Amino acid sequence: MVTPVILSGGAGTRLWPVSREGHPKPFMKLPDGQSLLQKTYARAAALAPSGDLLIVTNRDYYFMSKDEFEAARLGPLANLQFLLEPVGRNTAPAIALAALCAQERWGPDRPLLVMPADHLIADQTAFAEVVEQGKALALEGYLVTFGIRPDTPETGFGYIECGLSLDGGPGLKVARFVEKPSADKAREYVSSGRHLWNSGMFCFKAGRILEEFAKHAPDVLDRATACWADIEDKRIANPGMIEFDSALFEAVPDISIDYAVMEKSDRVAVLSGSFGWNDIGSWSAVSALVDPDADNNRTIGDVVVVDSKQNFIKSEDRLVAVVGVENLIVVETADAILIADGKRAQDVKRVVAQLKADGHESYRLHRTVTRPWGTYTVLEEGPRFKIKRIVVKPGAALSLQMHHHRSEHWVVVSGMARVVNGDQEMFVSTNQSTYIPAGHRHRLENPGVLELVMIEVQSGDYLGEDDIVRFDDQYGRR
Repeated sequence: MVTPVILSGGAGTRLWPVSREGHPKPFMKLPDGQSLLQKTYARAAALAPSGDLLIVTNRDYYFMSKDEFEAARLGPLANLQFLLEPVGRNTAPAIALAALCAQERWGPDRPLLVMPADHLIADQTAFAEVVEQGKALALEGYLVTFGIRPDTPETGFGYIECGLSLDGGPGLKVARFVEKPSADKAREYVSSGRHLWNSGMFCFKAGRILEEFAKHAPDVLDRATACWADIEDKRIANPGMIEFDSALFEAVPDISIDYAVMEKSDRVAVLSGSFGWNDIGSWSAVSALVDPDADNNRTIGDVVVVDSKQNFIKSEDRLVAVVGVENLIVVETADAILIADGKRAQDVKRVVAQLKADGHESYRLHRTVTRPWGTYTVLEEGPRFKIKRIVVKPGAALSLQMHHHRSEHWVVVSGMARVVNGDQEMFVSTNQSTYIPAGHRHRLENPGVLELVMIEVQSGDYLGEDDIVRFDDQYGRR
């Protein structure tokens, strides 16, 4: 029996403008309509017939992650457990906390399969076979990593240099881990035949990895143990979701599992797998999932191509037309367009770095923003006004709240709204409206079985999302 541990949190900056800090890579829809996270859920569930599944993610992604799980239609799992990080602290703290959770629940000998949420695996059967080999090695006390035989000199991956075989079995000792190389070094690694791409997937017993943390990264283990000890009461109150204390978690060192443990341990084995692995690390990788036309153009969405070849073009919101161009990456969303040389897909992350340095919101949020209760879309904004389209899921409700600097006018487009406005509570139906003055406590709720759609017009001196005082919230937000 193996327990999958899904690590979900990478920003995916090379996949901007679709992947953003507030809606990162695991939630990105692939050409077949499923998200990477949904595919990872399905892959994990197939490997865990017991129904045991651990998911480590940022607390800001909790409700989106639950929605993705429900959309995957996998049915209930016996022990679906979310571990929520208040801030990102890399893979070592996430794995340490998952191991502490697994050891407490199932004992130190439970094998864990660590899987990033943003990878694609085409051959589930071949993957399951390699996982079985990894589990066998893990039960012998090895820390197992999974390597991918390289077919190109990729500079965007780390590499594993293979050593001697393990008693004639499929596993090999790891000679060393290698950072993302230069192009020349990558070509050397591919030609050597001794190097594999580092997939970022691992298998080991819960107690065994904790022993290695104690030996090689005791500061990580000590801080993670303090976080785990702090949440005893929270485990009882909400067994399916554990949120770690911000101050305690921020004290955990920000370090990867490779640096913290794997590069230092003398009990690391690697298995080479051929199961159609793809980390979807750039638009080039997404392009490879799309069938080309006669001129090797690959398109998604409403696209017109004239006298052009070898392009990848993705349209989400508008018609995109290209004429007489070659080897371009064009990605269009409602509020941003990326145009890049096809050979420079890895450099898209530099756009995100520049946007972040400039304080531009598009590095962080889309025009449509997901909330636990539904979504809002900014339709237009200017000095002293903002117009939003708000969609509230059936049975969901916004927090009881107040704004200091803005008033709001709500117009119901479809559905029925239950509204708290100051001392009044009322129902507002389609084509009706209500006005919320600044300083009034208010709440919007959808009491029906269909989506509630409304238009909100804000006006005031300050319209930032941080102008909110919450008095009560069914999702635990502050």
